[in-house]
Amino acid sequence: MAYDELLAERIGRIFREKGIVAVEKKMMGGLCYMVDGKMCVGIVKDELMARVGTEVYEACLERSGCKEMNFTGRPMKGYVFIEPQAIDLDEELEYYVQLAIDFNPLAKSSKKKSRK
Repeated sequence: MAYDELLAERIGRIFREKGIVAVEKKMMGGLCYMVDGKMCVGIVKDELMARVGTEVYEACLERSGCKEMNFTGRPMKGYVFIEPQAIDLDEELEYYVQLAIDFNPLAKSSKKKSRK
């Protein structure tokens, strides 16, 4: 299992309950949820990845179980990883998913590479 499938079900349920269309896309060895063509949240192994933006980034890092997202040896500002024990309760998971949903309209979509 490349990612936590139970966590995927929980995230999918949050989007459905909020009436938000999220497209699941397998990437980075995990699962990513795209909203309006932009990365919103994802799962890497058993951790939640949330694109929360720079406004609430530091406040998130002060919360237990939340850490900077670091794939390449340097942190990605505005993205956080949340450890499984920090999102055991649905309210905790929904908190981070909602932060990512709130930031989504402000997020820039990645540029698509044109094929020549």
